Amino acid sequence: MKQYKHIFIDLDRTLWDFEANSLETFKEIYKKRDLAKIFINFEQFHKTYRKYNHQLWEDYREGKITKDILKHRRFYLTLAAYNYKDEELAKKLGEDYVRISATKTQIFPYTHEALKYLKEKYSLHLITNGFEEVQYKKIKNCDLEKYFTNIITSEKAGVQKPNEKIFNYALRNAGAEKEESIMLGDDIEGDIKGAKSAGMDQILFNPDKKEFENVTPTYEINSLKELMEIL
Repeated sequence: MKQYKHIFIDLDRTLWDFEANSLETFKEIYKKRDLAKIFINFEQFHKTYRKYNHQLWEDYREGKITKDILKHRRFYLTLAAYNYKDEELAKKLGEDYVRISATKTQIFPYTHEALKYLKEKYSLHLITNGFEEVQYKKIKNCDLEKYFTNIITSEKAGVQKPNEKIFNYALRNAGAEKEESIMLGDDIEGDIKGAKSAGMDQILFNPDKKEFENVTPTYEINSLKELMEIL
């Protein structure tokens, strides 16, 4: 194994359990804003939102829309899909989601144990595409900030994963060489292919044991506990 000095780590879906925290947030919002008057049930609302959110995040990554548009547009389209065109409500839902989701603290098993172990051996840095003000709150609320030397957001870097520029930006900030660095993340495109394009080794976090074609990360783990075995 290479002698790594720096480990770069993704946040959402790698440390912070995005799906569990988001689901909890949406259930709160659905009840708070009485969305049962618009949708047949919560599942219909959630499924519709996920569809539009995915599309708009792709546009945001490609620089086609701004963060502020993304925040409320995904909710406006969700409402409009059921003939409820209310810009004001969409903006409130967008504000609710950003504010409430940042307070959620479900993290993957062994997050603290793995980070504590790694911090004793390596310099740890976080790279995330999420909204800067939200990500910092998540990190603080989950008591994760103590592990990281640098926190790199796509807003700070000016580009998003998988663009290799964000990895180069992160390496410069850390004073690290790509040959002595490795990226840990769950996203095949953003984390694994992105890091590979920047010349970094990669660890795929794959708790659901999904199968991916034409992708061979340097390492693959199903639990964060495995980090203590391979690093």
